[in-house]
Amino acid sequence: MFPDGCPGCGLLLLRIVAGVILIHDGVAGLMGAPHRESLTLEVIAASAAIFLIVGLWTPIAGAVVAGTEIWIAVSGTVHVRGTIMLATTGVIMIALGPGARSIDALLYGRKRLDI
Repeated sequence: MFPDGCPGCGLLLLRIVAGVILIHDGVAGLMGAPHRESLTLEVIAASAAIFLIVGLWTPIAGAVVAGTEIWIAVSGTVHVRGTIMLATTGVIMIALGPGARSIDALLYGRKRLDI
């Protein structure tokens, strides 16, 4: 789905906020901030966040984010609430799609066929 208007702006805002948080967590893990989470999982989630922000392959990136965040939550973390929220955001991106303001909408959006 590629909703426009207010729903499209809401999806854009959701993608940007979730992406920025995931990238922050990945960079903080690389910079040596003490976390119990796996550094590999944080970097994978941060890489998927780049795809979420630009809106490219959004359902796949949402699945990667949801999977990595669930894995982090199951393996033990200090920030369980934030991890659950980010996993939920990934599932929302799978279900709702990127919105009209995304690369996916440009590539795969509604097309008009003139016969």
